Amino acid sequence: MRHAECVPPSSEFADAVRAHDQAVARTGLAVWVGAEPTFTDRYSEHAAWLFDALGADKQARARSLLAALAAHRPGAAVLRTVGRQYPGEPYPRWSIGLYARRDGAAWWPGPPDPLLAERCPPCGDEHLDRLCDALAAALDAQGWSCAVLGTDVAPSRRLVFRCDGARPCADPSLRPGLARGPLHDLALPRHGLSDELAADGLLLLAVYTEPLGSDGAPCACIELPAIGAVDAWLQLLGLVGRAARAAGLAAVVLRGFPPPVDASIAWTTLTPDPAVVEANHAPAHDAATFHAWSREIYDAAAVAGLAPHRLQYNGVVSDSGGAGHLTLGGPTPLDSPFFRVPQLLPRLIRYLSRHPSLSYYFAPVFLGGSGQSPRPDEGGGEAFAELEVALEQLDRASELDPSILAHSLAPFLVDPAGNPHRSELNIEKLWNPGLPGRGCLGLVEFRAFRMPPSPEHATALACLLRAVAAMLARAAVVPNLWRWGDALHDRFALPFYLQRDLHVVLADLFAAGLGLAAPIRERLLHDPARRLATATFDGVSVDIDQGLEFWPLVGDVASQETGGSRLVDASTARLQIVLRPLPGAQFGLDDWELGAEGRRVALRGERDAEGPLRVGGLRYRSFRPTLGLHPCLPARDRVELTLARRGSGRHLRLVVHAWRPDGEAYAGLPADLAEAAARRQERLHTTIVDDSAAALVDPPAAAVSPHCLDLRRL
Repeated sequence: MRHAECVPPSSEFADAVRAHDQAVARTGLAVWVGAEPTFTDRYSEHAAWLFDALGADKQARARSLLAALAAHRPGAAVLRTVGRQYPGEPYPRWSIGLYARRDGAAWWPGPPDPLLAERCPPCGDEHLDRLCDALAAALDAQGWSCAVLGTDVAPSRRLVFRCDGARPCADPSLRPGLARGPLHDLALPRHGLSDELAADGLLLLAVYTEPLGSDGAPCACIELPAIGAVDAWLQLLGLVGRAARAAGLAAVVLRGFPPPVDASIAWTTLTPDPAVVEANHAPAHDAATFHAWSREIYDAAAVAGLAPHRLQYNGVVSDSGGAGHLTLGGPTPLDSPFFRVPQLLPRLIRYLSRHPSLSYYFAPVFLGGSGQSPRPDEGGGEAFAELEVALEQLDRASELDPSILAHSLAPFLVDPAGNPHRSELNIEKLWNPGLPGRGCLGLVEFRAFRMPPSPEHATALACLLRAVAAMLARAAVVPNLWRWGDALHDRFALPFYLQRDLHVVLADLFAAGLGLAAPIRERLLHDPARRLATATFDGVSVDIDQGLEFWPLVGDVASQETGGSRLVDASTARLQIVLRPLPGAQFGLDDWELGAEGRRVALRGERDAEGPLRVGGLRYRSFRPTLGLHPCLPARDRVELTLARRGSGRHLRLVVHAWRPDGEAYAGLPADLAEAAARRQERLHTTIVDDSAAALVDPPAAAVSPHCLDLRRL
């Protein structure tokens, strides 16, 4: 068993989370928070764990994860519902989940799903006959008119019933939907999944077997209809469970349409996505509950041999590959904070535009206008100008109903192809009647978050977003959108400036009475995986960190919209160089010069809590893609730097390698985060040279920006 590499939470962290919950509660605003953590097999190089959505043992791992999670939800029901279907896929993806009451009460009276069953003997025709008889009797006892369909339709055992006392139609020639095949084997219609029978009051139960039991034994499956009300759904599941017990079944699979959810239900699902298993985390009413549920999910993933990150051979730490989106909403759609305070969403858009740290500091590596979470100001000047007009109009509105709010902002919260799903703020589920079943939930999804390495990091992010939302809900005035121009992808490509901006956000929260305590702030600010290597020389330290890059799309975005992925040129890398004086240093930072490939690297003088420093960036091409931009541009497998103090007569030569400096292969993947950090440090080779460094020359103007030197343009 491989366990997650995360430190157990301290009592101080739990106290800080409780203090945050109390501060938000004092505002009188209910801010629920959900998440979509994603986990991968970091040891596997199978396509399903690298870039494909389906395949390998992914579904088996998900079942193992769900079984471990179910141990924390006794009496919950396992539901295997119809999942999403993406362009190019013939059938919907699988989806399994736990349907539990938030009060913890056990309510499912039936046999367990096979993944939880201690034994699962094969189910035969006689078992299905007894199950159908028991279901018909239970429906009649409930007062729901029931009819059994003929056996000439596959699946051969079907019951149709109504809850309004009328006799149900049982003739497939009159209602062809009664003869539909198993939902999980049908392609979804373009308008989305819907139950046309249920819309007319006809509720269909299909009973059949599939090899889902232990060792592939046939197991009884009951396909459930769509029901909109939680009370009616629980009634139906109760009689189905009792009927399955009465039929003597040791296990049963519940399949079909997704269930209804309200503030009394916690519905957590597992679905496949490229490279990962994605958990759709039931929203929590406060951060303490979110933390507890996050620990359960991370621990269950570890039991299934899944991790929230990948460790590359050369020590680079990347997230799982599926990101870790967060959502904010309320106990009901109309109790969403975005509807309770209609100006909250416009204020949030403005606040995010002024604080790139909330867009980039916690984001995955794929950033920018072609990425998975583009900002509104990365989509074109005209659209950004029109967004300003839209926000001004919302400011003047005397009343803002959900429809006006959503329709005013939806055209701008999209990617360059107009896709609302790929946007920093995704409001598809805010108030969108065109998205059946899940479009009007009052939710805003924050997509600019990589998968957090631990449940504590996830909880710290949840606290940050809840606090920002609570602050902006009370803010009388928020300054207008900010136009960063080139600085957005220059200054804020360096982690130093992102962290400085994040400090401003944290200070705003303190000023608003919603400050986050030190244990939460430390989780937010601490990011050791970004550090590549450190060196010291003659009273100064040199920190080399991985900077951000904004990879361009190869081709046009619209033509690639229907595919499962987009082709981008990811061959450009960026380093951040920070120079600091060591304690007791006799020379100031003005005495030092940094060179790269014989060219002078301009470092900007800055200061932080530790004192004065110099910071700058370097861009270079790290590999030549098979398909990409600039076919004549060579790649570098190393970057050579020189650091010299004027007049000292010696200098430090630093070579940052992409791989082992000796060129040999690694013995295998790093065992843990500590070994990954050691491999990154080993890639920096330093030599003290007892000779004055060669005179540096200024690089061409085209290669220099205010915060970076682009080695590609030398």
